[in-house]
Parts: sequence; C-alpha cells; structure tokens
Amino acid sequence: MASLFNIGGSKPRPSTDRPSENKATTTATRTTRPTAIRVKSPVARTVSRGGSSKEMSEKTFNDLRQFIYQECGIYFNNNKKYLLEGRITKRLISLKLTTYDEYLQFLKQDKNRFELDKLFEAITINETFFYRAQQQYEAFENVIIPEIIERKRKNKELRPTIRVWSAASSSGEEAYTLALIIHDRLKRKYPNVNFQILGSDIDTAVLAKARAAKYKDYAIRNVPPNQLKKYFTKKDGVYLLNNEIKQYARFSQVNLFDTVAMRKIVQCDVIFCANVLIYFDTKAKQKVVSHLYNSLNRGGYLFIGYSESLHGVSKAFKLIHLAKAMAYYKE
Repeated sequence: MASLFNIGGSKPRPSTDRPSENKATTTATRTTRPTAIRVKSPVARTVSRGGSSKEMSEKTFNDLRQFIYQECGIYFNNNKKYLLEGRITKRLISLKLTTYDEYLQFLKQDKNRFELDKLFEAITINETFFYRAQQQYEAFENVIIPEIIERKRKNKELRPTIRVWSAASSSGEEAYTLALIIHDRLKRKYPNVNFQILGSDIDTAVLAKARAAKYKDYAIRNVPPNQLKKYFTKKDGVYLLNNEIKQYARFSQVNLFDTVAMRKIVQCDVIFCANVLIYFDTKAKQKVVSHLYNSLNRGGYLFIGYSESLHGVSKAFKLIHLAKAMAYYKE
C-alpha cells in the first residue's frame, strides 16, 4: 500500500495530491468539531422555504448520529439534536429533500462519496491561524528536531529525512507554519536534511483552501513581519503564500477513524493533532490514538491540544515535559 509521504526521500515539491475517490481517507480537525452554536428551533426545523417543516425524529437522530460516528468517529450527544438539524438543513434544501430520514437514506446509497464530503463539511468547523501553538513550535524547532536528526545520524543516515504530519490541518495554516520554520531556520542549520510535511483533513473544502494558500488578516496576524514580507504577496486584501514555502507540504483527505486509510501514513517523526480528540468518546479516542501511534517512528513525538490528554486513553506513549509544552513520545 502506497504511503502518503514520499518515502523515497526526494526534494519537496508543490502539492498536486487530490482527494481519493475511494472511501474517506482524515478526521474531524484542527479545531474541527461539532460547534456549540445556538440554533433556533424554528430555523432548524424548516427543511425548505414554502415546503414542509418537519422536526427530526428521535429514531432518525439516533440512526444519523450512529452513521456519522461509524464514518468519522464524531458523536453527537442527546442535547445536540437541534445542532445537527441546523448543520444539515442546507444539504436537504440543496438536494430538494423534505425529511431528515430521506437525507439519511440518500447518504446510505452506496455511501455516496460526494455527499459524505458535504456532510463532513457541514458538521465540522475550522478555526485556525498561523503560529497558533507557539510553545509547541518552539519545542519542535529547538528540542525535538535536533534530537531526531542527531539520532538519525548516529544510525548512519547521512542525509536524513524528517517527516512531519499535520493530522488535522484545516486550511493549511499549521502545515505552512511548520514549513516557514523549516525553510527560514531549520534548513539553514541542517542543509543536508530533507523535510517532508503532510497536511490532512476530512473536509475536502478546507483542503482546497490549503492548496490555494490564500489567507486574510485574521489567519496571518501572528506571522513575524519579516516572514510576512518575504514569503507572502498581498493582493486585494488577501495574502498569497509563495511557492518557496508551499513546496514543502502536500495535502490529502484522510479520515483518522479509517483503519485502512491510516495504514498509508507511516514513518512519521512528528505528528501534530490538536483539538480533535476532545470531540470523540473514549472508544473512538483509543482507536484514533492507536492509529497515530502506528504512524510514528520509534523516537517520534505526538503533539495534541493544550486542553487534551491521553490519560485513560493510551499507555503506549511516554509523556514528555518540555520547557513550555508537553508532547507524547513513542519509545
């Protein structure tokens, strides 16, 4: 089975990867999650303008949330029924369906690939920006990468390859932050080291944005001024990242809950997977963390969100306390 990383270790190149047409291949995201927005019930219950207005039945809600859970591991609690209604109402209108049960049956028709992607897009949100997890990036640059390179060189790897996976990359800000750090500083220290970055998400719409690499003020507000000037071009209020940085990363749709898809991601040295696990139940967390563990090389590191923990989820990793951050280490 082919790896989503370039295991051959050639020079980085611009991403040309596109989502697979097979079964969904990342998970709910970066800050990708069922969000606790308020949905007024009259709006949520209105399936179409001028058409019938029907509330989602308890049976359909239970069947639909179980379907979503089986596909991507996201679970909607009992008090999230109106939230789910509000999230998918636009899909019913677009498909000219009148009930939520009709929509569920439509999804089940050979697991309609296109509509599954639209469903994932509807039930997840993406809040991210450059240099969001500053303490983790400092540990990555100053502690972890030097340690991994030293170990690889001791193993007689004269031109080692470092593979970094942004496992819930949303519109690419995390992956490109890593690329900026690598290109602007790490490559100067380690010119003979090959760096590869994989950015993945379950949402194909945000992956398209990642490949375009066009950002507004909110996303780039933490980018150091020298990097903003050097690596971005501003046009009509939008900042376009240049190819010099884009070439380090490739993007692919990956479902962290999908065992078969996860077998394609191997030999990672560092994984960033922030603000994903807190939206799974324990069983789903254990499955996803097991996949992440298998994707890492021995001596590799996993970063998760500041509010997340593997306590009660996995004993496979060793918790490492760094200067201003924590990481999980695969011994």
